[in-house]
This record gives sequence, C-alpha cells and structure tokens, in this order.
Amino acid sequence: MTDPTPTRTQTERADLTRARILDAAIHEFAENGLAGARTEQIAEAAGVNKALLYYYFQGKDELYTAALEAVVETVRANSFAVLESGLPAGERFLAIVLNHFDRMHSNRAFQSLMQQEMIRLHRGESSAMGPIAEKLMRPLWARVKAVVEEGIASGELIPVEWTQMIYAGLGANVFYFLSAPMTKWSQGFDPLSAASLESRRKVAIEYLGQGIFIDREQGARVAARVLAATPMPAPSKIEINKTELTGATPHQVRR
Repeated sequence: MTDPTPTRTQTERADLTRARILDAAIHEFAENGLAGARTEQIAEAAGVNKALLYYYFQGKDELYTAALEAVVETVRANSFAVLESGLPAGERFLAIVLNHFDRMHSNRAFQSLMQQEMIRLHRGESSAMGPIAEKLMRPLWARVKAVVEEGIASGELIPVEWTQMIYAGLGANVFYFLSAPMTKWSQGFDPLSAASLESRRKVAIEYLGQGIFIDREQGARVAARVLAATPMPAPSKIEINKTELTGATPHQVRR
C-alpha cells in the first residue's frame, strides 16, 4: 500500500530549511543586533547545524542582509496591498496610516532592525538604508503621494501640500512610539499597554477622519469603517536589545 501523503521534493525541503534559518535569523538580529547576534544561536533555533547554515549563507553579514531583505519585502507587500485595495482614496489613506501604526506596534523585528540601521547610518558606518530606501521607502512614498493627490483631486480630501498629509498621519505614529518612555515617566501611564494602544489607534484615525476630509461626517464614517475592518494585531514576541540600540552598557540599561 502506498503512502497517500505526498513527499516534498528536494527543492521544497531546501526552501523550507532556508525559510527556517531566515526566521531564526530575523529574531536573533532583532534581539541582539548584527554585532551581538550569534550564528550558533540561529542554527540551533532553526534546527540545523552550522555547516548547513553556511551552505545557504556564506557568513553572518550575508545572512543579516537576507534577513533584512525578507522583513522589508513583507512590509512592502503588506503596505502595497492596502494602498492598492481599490477603496476610495481617502479610505486608503486612513487604512495605510492604521497599517503603519499597527506595524510599529506588532512588527517589532522590523522596527528593531530599522533602528539599528539608522544608528549605523548616523555613526557613518556601513548601512543597508540605501537598499531599504530604494526597495521600500521610495516606492511607498510615491504610492502614498498618488493616493493623497487622487483624494484631493476628487474633492474628498482637503487641498493641502501632499507631504503634510503624510506627516500628519505617519509622523504622529512615529512620535507616539518614540516618545513612549518619556510619556510613561511624565504622565504616569504606559502608552504601550494594550489598552493605551487600542485607544490611541482609534483616536488617531478618528482625528484624521475629522481633519482631512472636506465632509467631516463622511470622514467620521470612513474612519469607523477602517477601524471596524482592521482589529488591532497582537505584538510580536521580539525583545529589542537596548544595549545594541542605545550604545549603553547592560548596567546602564538596567538602571
């Protein structure tokens, strides 16, 4: 009697192995940075030996580049799916702002890797920001610009310079997360708690609906529709290594 379960081809098994290595690498680099990551840990987490890891990737630098590219591609695909959803322009803009907020909250691997690259860039060290800009940031900004201009031309959105719309939406998200530690110390509540995040994302989208739509009642309805269609995702289990990101010693971080 033959086994009804189809067997994977050698190529399929190789692809799965490579994917496991990349997934383990993303977690390791996000937690410990390029300098602190260990290929031994990556191999162990992927369930392979180091020899097999080096069969797929020549070294840690190549593995880091591949991991970064994989994360960037996931973000690019997710963002463009929102921007090209076929919804009216104003609704698409609110949806991409909410998508951006949720990514900052839930995709901590991407946020950690981006912060590391920004720090290396500011230090004048070798950085992958150039390729990231070409593959993700430049096409993403161009597509958001087109959405904003479409909404203005149709009379749906208020006529303003297009970058201001982006700063009002995406910039507010960035500030909220970057200022979270100071907010916690100065205001006495945790802005990154589940309840605070749920409240903030709702308030942010409702505010934009009131602020950027010519018809405020329409904006309120669109904001409610976008929020109802997109439940808040759970955070990823990536703990960012603050020593790598700030340059502080472990003792300073604990303090």
